[in-house]
Amino acid sequence: MDEEQDRKPATFTGRIQLEAFKYTSPEPSTLRRNPPRAASTPSRTSTPKDESPSISSPRKRSSSQYPAKKKRARTASGYAPPSTYAHLPLLPDAIAQNLLVLFVGLNPGIRTATTGHAYNHPSNLFWKLMYTSGVTPRRCYAEEDRQMPELYSLGLTNIVARPTRNGSELSKAEMDDGVALLEEKARKYRPESMCVVGKSIWESIWRVRHGRNVGKLFKYGWQDEEENMGVVEGEWGGARVFVASSTSGLAATLSPAEKERIWGELGAWVKMRRAEREVAEIKEEEE
Repeated sequence: MDEEQDRKPATFTGRIQLEAFKYTSPEPSTLRRNPPRAASTPSRTSTPKDESPSISSPRKRSSSQYPAKKKRARTASGYAPPSTYAHLPLLPDAIAQNLLVLFVGLNPGIRTATTGHAYNHPSNLFWKLMYTSGVTPRRCYAEEDRQMPELYSLGLTNIVARPTRNGSELSKAEMDDGVALLEEKARKYRPESMCVVGKSIWESIWRVRHGRNVGKLFKYGWQDEEENMGVVEGEWGGARVFVASSTSGLAATLSPAEKERIWGELGAWVKMRRAEREVAEIKEEEE
């Protein structure tokens, strides 16, 4: 009986310090949901808690640990002297008197010079745009270039005769030198219009005529009457000038829709003039 009275009630402060294992609810103000993860970088020598030191999971290497991929160096394109492509033949003009349109290209590419047919590179859009715009009533191909004057009263020439891989291998000087020859062809063959296929060609023509760059005055489409080519004072008013977008596959400044719009304007005029010519021919035959 005395022993029961002397025995103290059980507590958590015994010999094994059970007080340390007693659960204590945190204060409400300290409770947080989804605590943010610490933005610390694990040490390379630390071992994940649930993994053994001998079998560790693969770690993702940072981008700095991977060697940078080397970009393929592009060959810089610059002026190439005539001797570079002297082995390639020149491309003859497809031209005749009184054409509806004489198309003026930049110069022949390597494939064009090799095959002997204008705008013959697979990526060039010339023949496609000629058809979709209505300039030609059907889809024509590079192999038919010599027949264009006879078939549809369309001609083909270039501001520079020698072939190169691309236009950047030409100098401004030789492009400017080609302007006088274009004027001469216009006076000799007297086409109704001349279509400049590409902005850089018109820039050369403008620079030679006005002694300065065209700058903000540049525009696609029909140019002012003062810009007609091959004018013979008192005899012939010259060929109207239409500036079209380049058809080269390398020319990506304009969207396909913008190119179609520009070429469509030329096509509408060609269809109108072709119909008017046909009516005039019928009247002449009747008379």
